[in-house]
Amino acid sequence: MIKIYDHGVFYKDGKISEDLSGVRKEEAREQTIAWRILKDHNRSGNMEKLQISFDKLTSHDITFVGIIQTARASGLESFPIPYVLTNCHNSLCAVGGTINEDDHVFGLSCAKRYGGIYVPPHQAVIHQFAREMLAESGKMILGSDSHTRYGALGTMAVGEGGPELVKQLLKKTYDIDCPEVVAVYLTGEPVPGVGPQDVALAIIGAVFEKGTVKNKVMEFIGPGVSSLSADFRIGVDVMTTETTCLSSIWQTDEKIGEFYEIHGRKEAYRELKPGENAYYDGCIEVDLSAIRPMIAMPFHPSNTYTISEVKENLRDILADVEKKAQVSLDGQVPYSLQDKVIDGKLHVQQGIIAGCAGGGFENICAAADILEGKSIGSDEFTLSVYPASIPVYMELLKNGCAAKLMETGAVLKTAFCGPCFGAGDTPANNAFSIRHSTRNFPNREGSKLQNGQIASVALMDARSIAATAANRGVLTGADELLTADTLKTYRYFFDRKIYQNRVFDAAGKPDPSVAVKLGPNIKDWPVMIALPENILLRVVSEIHDPVTTTDELIPSGETSSYRSNPLGLAEFALSRKDPAYVGRAKEVKKLEDAREQAAEAGGEFDPGSQPELSAAITVIRKSFPAVTFENTGFGSTIFAVKPGDGSAREQAASCQRVLGGLANIANEYATKRYRSNLINWGMLPFLIDSAHEKLPFRNLDYIFIPDIRQAVSEKREEIRAFAVKENELSEFTLRLGSLTDSERQIILDGCLINYYKK
Repeated sequence: MIKIYDHGVFYKDGKISEDLSGVRKEEAREQTIAWRILKDHNRSGNMEKLQISFDKLTSHDITFVGIIQTARASGLESFPIPYVLTNCHNSLCAVGGTINEDDHVFGLSCAKRYGGIYVPPHQAVIHQFAREMLAESGKMILGSDSHTRYGALGTMAVGEGGPELVKQLLKKTYDIDCPEVVAVYLTGEPVPGVGPQDVALAIIGAVFEKGTVKNKVMEFIGPGVSSLSADFRIGVDVMTTETTCLSSIWQTDEKIGEFYEIHGRKEAYRELKPGENAYYDGCIEVDLSAIRPMIAMPFHPSNTYTISEVKENLRDILADVEKKAQVSLDGQVPYSLQDKVIDGKLHVQQGIIAGCAGGGFENICAAADILEGKSIGSDEFTLSVYPASIPVYMELLKNGCAAKLMETGAVLKTAFCGPCFGAGDTPANNAFSIRHSTRNFPNREGSKLQNGQIASVALMDARSIAATAANRGVLTGADELLTADTLKTYRYFFDRKIYQNRVFDAAGKPDPSVAVKLGPNIKDWPVMIALPENILLRVVSEIHDPVTTTDELIPSGETSSYRSNPLGLAEFALSRKDPAYVGRAKEVKKLEDAREQAAEAGGEFDPGSQPELSAAITVIRKSFPAVTFENTGFGSTIFAVKPGDGSAREQAASCQRVLGGLANIANEYATKRYRSNLINWGMLPFLIDSAHEKLPFRNLDYIFIPDIRQAVSEKREEIRAFAVKENELSEFTLRLGSLTDSERQIILDGCLINYYKK
């Protein structure tokens, strides 16, 4: 089904070859689609060290407020390139009182003042609007959502934390080392009942744990591409984020040309394909005809099985999932899936087809065909369907598929990302939900472990969700129900008038006379100081999960309403992973605030009320007598094995920063985007080689790092650090990894805002 080449391959005459004899790799690399697009957008003149200028930007309503507030504080005058502000996350305006609608009003006022595009709530989810109205073959888009992926349409798109969009708004560049490019070589064609989510989950399951494409570009090529419709390719492409790749790109053909023509943008298409003799740094070979309906069991998209495999080995697989879940859940709540087995069959309580992954036209039409004439029943099982945009919804109404679904008992809802991040269709406690959405991390379905509430999500394709719904919640693969004439072919007609009548478009036409409207919850970022000469860190949380997601660092769901309020949101930091974190971090922040105030007043900071701190300083001064409260700052840090998988949300880092965080210490970072968020918020992204059982420090220990400012300035590869023990300092080594000159300066200045103010 899937074969992985963990070495370079050669692409010639439409085939993959491992014979590299006579291949000049550097020249052959230039024949990839990705390399050509990167070259067109690179401003450095050096293809090893890229400085990328994007063509367009896009954000949604739990990211654009913070981005624009940061840019305003850094000198924003107007949006220099098209910037789309969609409103598809904080759409439930009853949550948090006026908070969410205040954010929408803020967005509209900024689109007017700075010259942007504003998409009102319920019109389209961020990525569907981008596909319909923004993507162009050979172009690049940067978005503040991790699933910013439009590679199937020939657009290289990158999902990053908000500060990277701020740089583009200030006419700066996105600076990275040139990424490796991995071919995804497709052959064959999918069998009936297999949808894009099945293909995507098969790939994710094969590559995630190995890190095959981490921070690399996935380039989809091969004869199998032509067997897939545009919608099918889009459905696979959006899920590439879950492999931890940097971006994706596909070869394009007449089917993609037709997609652009349908959407009234024929001029946006051009054919893209690798040149002769292209070299790839690795390859994932996928036989599409061998893929069968898949399921990603809780709590990660890489925890994949075929549905038939689950049914054949039900008890064993469920027991294994339960065992793995206790690691993710820290044993905070009782967790069982085996109680969902009745008469040897797995029963689920909820089905969802939604968002940028599941809400596409073909997915919903296929679900309607499978469910036609059937009933989802009147018992516990429910089915909700969210078309990804109003134009898609309109076409489903016109072609009868909406009626087919609603007749079964399913509910159709407007474009909303809520089910994907825990703010919509929350199931009952201990319920099991199957979803064609992007992620199934803990809390993504609305669980609150601290309140004893837990539910879980498995990812499946819309076709198999429909088959399960037809069996009233009994897990069923689509291939089990299909007959030769089940699935019909529908032609899509895009009605552009919907957006013309409702979307506000002032791209390139700023109006400085318009005042930005700030609701009472929209707050400025607090002042952050520059990196001190020395730092004394206190470890305030220690996390030993194999991977820590951004959902665990800052929960999604209803907490998203507070993302326009840095201090308000920070109260939720790590709340579902380590409820003691906020209190501990605040105690350290109080000490640092008192130290700064004493320095400003010309007085001496007195740590007398903190005997542990006084004792630590006494031990430090035995070896470093020049240490004073004027040259040494206090801050908190966390240790995590591999933090940052999942969302691009900058708040996973900024919440730590506003609570006084100065660093993270990790064995590795799950994604570039989380590490970039740390840097842009002035935090040190430390690496340590020690496994957790051999760490030189423990939770609540102090760590002293002398001359840290000098070490960052001098680009030292190794940083001396000292765990402060009862009567001595225990030395160990930290690393910062690769940093650009601008990233070093951002850390020295204390955050991106300070950097641009200078």
